[in-house]
Amino acid sequence: MKYFCSITLLLFIQIGFLKKFHHNNIWLHYVGKNMISKKTSFNLEATMRFANGFEQAQQFFIRPSIDYQVSKPLILSIGYTYYNTYSYGTIPLNKTSIPEHHVWIQASYKHQLGDFTITHRLRNENRLVGMPIAQGADYVMDYFEYRNRIRYMLTINHPILRKNNRTIVNGILADEAFFNVGSFSGAGVMNQNRIIAGLAYIVNLHHQIQFAYIHQNVWNKANTIEEINPTLRISYLSNFDFSKKK
Repeated sequence: MKYFCSITLLLFIQIGFLKKFHHNNIWLHYVGKNMISKKTSFNLEATMRFANGFEQAQQFFIRPSIDYQVSKPLILSIGYTYYNTYSYGTIPLNKTSIPEHHVWIQASYKHQLGDFTITHRLRNENRLVGMPIAQGADYVMDYFEYRNRIRYMLTINHPILRKNNRTIVNGILADEAFFNVGSFSGAGVMNQNRIIAGLAYIVNLHHQIQFAYIHQNVWNKANTIEEINPTLRISYLSNFDFSKKK
């Protein structure tokens, strides 16, 4: 427990020294896991993201996927994501809403270190990103550009509150880095980085609510930081097993 508190303190000290903020985001997030066999699950993730409180729509995505549990610690996944990133901010990076289609594969590995649960997640995203052109005063999608991105996420969970040998509240620390693969339009290697700290309230085996602070850095094509966004993410997670025979 003392190690978890120390890591949390260092994280917020680091955040406190960062001076440049562009948007104060609120993300509403859903993750649903549905077991369809002993080793296979169908998952659905969706989010609606807002910039500057609820003032401006920032991004929407929906992400269906299939997980296969190769072994107790290892899960392999394949999925699809549809994104729509809106035009937001005082000086918008996007002149119009930008659609994206992703087909991705993923490996997730989980292990224990004392009371800590450590998860490594590696995802390869094959992206088709909409490219708009001006048409009078409006913008229309001209074509889709292929891009490849690798995401690595390290997540550490630790029980904060237990009752009757069941964890009620978990502490969460995580970092996710996004890397561009290949060269397109002068993009640098780094795409995004997210530092995450939060709490998960485990209602029961099927329902969980999370509150997390995310410090998001977004790099532009010149590989300089374009956005530094303090973000509140509110998540609802569900977990159901439809594989069991009645």
